[in-house]
Amino acid sequence: MMTSIRFRDTGTGLLLVMIAAVAFSAKAVFVKLAYRYGVDAVTLLMLRMAFALPFFVLIALREERRASVRPAGRQIAAVIGLGLVGYYLASLLDFLGLQHISAGLERMILFAYPTLTVLLALLLFGQRPARLAPLALMLSYAGIALAVAHEVRLSEGHVVLGTVLVFASAVAYALYLVGSGHMIGQLGTARFTAHAMVVSSLAVIVQFLLTRDVGLAVQPAPVYALAMAMAVVSTVLPAFMMSAGIRRIGAGPAAMAASIGPVSTIVLAAMFLGEPVTVLQLAGLVLVLAGVGLISIRRSASR
Repeated sequence: MMTSIRFRDTGTGLLLVMIAAVAFSAKAVFVKLAYRYGVDAVTLLMLRMAFALPFFVLIALREERRASVRPAGRQIAAVIGLGLVGYYLASLLDFLGLQHISAGLERMILFAYPTLTVLLALLLFGQRPARLAPLALMLSYAGIALAVAHEVRLSEGHVVLGTVLVFASAVAYALYLVGSGHMIGQLGTARFTAHAMVVSSLAVIVQFLLTRDVGLAVQPAPVYALAMAMAVVSTVLPAFMMSAGIRRIGAGPAAMAASIGPVSTIVLAAMFLGEPVTVLQLAGLVLVLAGVGLISIRRSASR
């Protein structure tokens, strides 16, 4: 009976992670579709976070009612800092980068964040990486280089600028992951995530109010629909589905299951955006997946 329950729990965890990964990956396609209506990155990000904010406020209030201890001042400061870095800055850089590169390349770059967490853990905390980490890094970044080369050949836009912006987004998200582990242990996953998302949502809205004409919030109906889809399908639901999946199967297996994300982005981008799929792009994807897989396997084995 115990084996049956464990197997069912593992299957549920894998399914949750895979659905969350596909939902997260669909965000890039939603963004590219919205850009066709002339909306700028800051306005679109504001709409996404404004639609998501009520959900996270409700979840944050629920978690505070359940909590037996109020957060200390240093915990509040840490949540604010991590929310600004991990979701506000990372999302802003990602949306800006998507103005210049394809959805497939964007997801491939972002998916390399586990290799960045290894580097940041080494630089910030002196944590020695696993023996295979250098190979994993080489594979991942060789794959990204191939994908960028593919994009440069097909595009006349600012591919390098877009690549740098999205890579900076991946660095910001990796910083968030490295710094959030301790806070999640203190506050719990749902409580920490909800509060961090409230902080980032408010920051995006404030930036819009300070840097844009309020009239820009008036957009065509399809832009609102796409922003709502980003808020619910690619933000709120997958954030908690991924956390629930990781609790069931662990971070290492979850990272492996989440490798469906870049693949699904390439498929969705080809279907809805008409982005071409080439052998060079697929080769780059295989290298990135192999590199992230090595990192994930070593992490899982070390637990």
